[in-house]
Amino acid sequence: MPVNSRNKGNKYERDVAKEWRAFGFDTKTSRYANRELDDLKVDLVNTGIFNIQLKHVERLSPSYHEILSSMPNDNNYNLIFHKRNRKGDVVVMTKEDFYDILQMLINTDIVNVR
Repeated sequence: MPVNSRNKGNKYERDVAKEWRAFGFDTKTSRYANRELDDLKVDLVNTGIFNIQLKHVERLSPSYHEILSSMPNDNNYNLIFHKRNRKGDVVVMTKEDFYDILQMLINTDIVNVR
């Protein structure tokens, strides 16, 4: 039976939301909780300082760069979670955002640079 891409993507959203809830967040899919964020390409709500777009596809189109540029330009960090069959998941963000988070980890002595 062929896999329905929409169902595959929706299941991925529910699975990742469940993972965030395991960390203690009250995470829900934006399809369920917030249509406005869903329209802004944010798939999960109640994820703290992160805007998250989820993709479960083999060939990503549009590109990471295009997806990130279409996400909200607010004080949150924009993340793309991308899952491919038998390849696992990756999380993508801008280098600027990564360095900002790294600096926070250094400033709070979570990462020791010496």
